[in-house]
Amino acid sequence: KTTHMNAYFGYGLIRCLFTSKDDVVYLAQIYFNKVLMGQYNSTLGKYVGYTEKLKEKKKNEQKCRTNIPLVFNVLSRPVEPTVKLRLVESPDSEHPGMLMCSAYNFYPKHIKLTWLRDGKEVTTDVTSTEELPNGNWLYQIHSHLEIIPKPGENISCMVEHASLMEPKFYDWEPSPDSGRDKIAVGAAGLLLGLVFSVAGLIYYKKKSSGDLLDFTEILVPIT
Repeated sequence: KTTHMNAYFGYGLIRCLFTSKDDVVYLAQIYFNKVLMGQYNSTLGKYVGYTEKLKEKKKNEQKCRTNIPLVFNVLSRPVEPTVKLRLVESPDSEHPGMLMCSAYNFYPKHIKLTWLRDGKEVTTDVTSTEELPNGNWLYQIHSHLEIIPKPGENISCMVEHASLMEPKFYDWEPSPDSGRDKIAVGAAGLLLGLVFSVAGLIYYKKKSSGDLLDFTEILVPIT
């Protein structure tokens, strides 16, 4: 059988060599462009390549076969995530604070982050990313919780992963100068803004009814 490739051709030659009925050699040879690329000899019981390219390919194939068990051994071992819980700025003006629970450098991919408030699962005001690949077989994930702090409450991030024998809990412990104090200031600012808004509305209604003097109509002479 002849195969044409860019005006070149290749073919295979199969022969049975024998000198007697008890001495038979099966020989399969592959030629390309009149060059013997390799052959299988039943006496040797293996395929032998005769070109540098095939020898290199065979060498790389052997490396691959040797390293595959090592790769599978590494990939079969779960890697425990590094978890960080911190306060970040909230884009929502209704919530003065946002907590972010981040898990880094874990394997395998599947992981679960759960927010807890005083030991109970929180499902509202929660947003999470997908498991994001790092490019080195490891992953990361981030979960956000928008909060309005209450005195004495305990907020935690629970992490469940194949590398952990049991779920791990990470409690939010704000620093004295950032944490809850900043959120309290933010909440006070929102309350103050609401007070001014209500006061402005009352002023506008009274002014419209004529109870207040219209200062825009008072002319002050300039000397």
